[in-house]
Amino acid sequence: MNSATAKRSRSPRWAGRNYVLLTAATVITNLGSHGALIAAAFAVMESGGSTGDVGLVAAARTVPLVLFLLIGGAVADRVPRHRVMVAANALNCVSQAVFAALVITDGATLWQMMLLSALGGTGQAFFSPASEGMLMSSVTGEQASRAFALYRMAMHGAGIGGAALGGAMVAALGPGWVLAIDAAAFALAGALRAFLDVRHIPAREPGAGLLADLRDGWQEVIGRPWLWSIVAQFSVVVAVIGVSEAVYGPLVARDELGGAAPWGFALGAFGVGTVLGALLMVRWKPRRLLYVGTLCVFVQALPAAALAVAAPLSVLVAVMLMSGVAIEVFGVSWITAMHQEVPEEKFSRVSAYDWFGSVGLVPVFTALAGPAEGAFGRSTALWGCAVLVVVVTAAVLFVPDVRRLTRREAPAVEPAEPPVADPDPVR
Repeated sequence: MNSATAKRSRSPRWAGRNYVLLTAATVITNLGSHGALIAAAFAVMESGGSTGDVGLVAAARTVPLVLFLLIGGAVADRVPRHRVMVAANALNCVSQAVFAALVITDGATLWQMMLLSALGGTGQAFFSPASEGMLMSSVTGEQASRAFALYRMAMHGAGIGGAALGGAMVAALGPGWVLAIDAAAFALAGALRAFLDVRHIPAREPGAGLLADLRDGWQEVIGRPWLWSIVAQFSVVVAVIGVSEAVYGPLVARDELGGAAPWGFALGAFGVGTVLGALLMVRWKPRRLLYVGTLCVFVQALPAAALAVAAPLSVLVAVMLMSGVAIEVFGVSWITAMHQEVPEEKFSRVSAYDWFGSVGLVPVFTALAGPAEGAFGRSTALWGCAVLVVVVTAAVLFVPDVRRLTRREAPAVEPAEPPVADPDPVR
């Protein structure tokens, strides 16, 4: 056996061409996008905008994300998923390039930045369900959870690196150039995703229409108690985490911890925790997927509790690290359960309902954060966040399927790959 053959034989059987392309493209976009989030905020402020204007630009991205997620999921199950992903990347590339040009030339106005952010959110709404469906359809066999864990580890690692690089580049080059780099990252990632192959995925039967597909996806969700109960749980959990980290956390850091730098350190610890959690799940394959994952969600109450008592920075960092590890254990367990239980042809639309549940209440809770602080005080509001996480997570454990759903071991099967020669890789 020559060295080249030996090298090929050592490659994991599940790490096929599609998986490698998906992972590489995700690393590229996460490196760009996490820096761009910082750049967009500074672009608004450098154009003379207020803190409220920064919030408006962020909200402009969130609203279309919520509105179009379900449609994006249905579309991704009707047409080849990689086409949806490439089109979404193209939209994000163009919107970020225009955003960058306006900022670099000092011509950006608030309404323009809001419009371009809204286009970016629209692209994300179509991209996310297609991407998750494509990932799940690219992995088979008992190594699925390991593949998902490695993918998420690469994704989170790129996010941490992108945020760190983005902050430094905003200071060195200015926000406009960081946005331009993000546009280039979307272009490169879209080019890679254009070479994803879907010939191993069964052809779709003609459907009865978009609304019928949405109803069918809804039936898939409500027909599985473990699925709809956890989606409902996370509609609250994600919103509470968002309020704690985006609203109350910076305020506590300003008043109790000495400013933004300690809070950034705490958020960095959470990011490191997600990478460590994914690394743990590369090796650990809990048998009762959802039971173990749901138990880990209780840990998400700790950051709000630590902020409520204005814990020292060392305690907050430790809590955020634990939170990152725990949420990754849940995340890998969750996507593995979806991969195991949901039919391939419905991956994207079910994923869209999952995403919709996760982000749907975030704007509502964020809007209520200020009034809640005014009515009850910041500490009480944070304790309320912690209690909500505990209550909804405990409620999910009363669902029998959550406690009983187990991992089904199957022989490792190499994902079906097409012949090397492919005259039309975007087919």
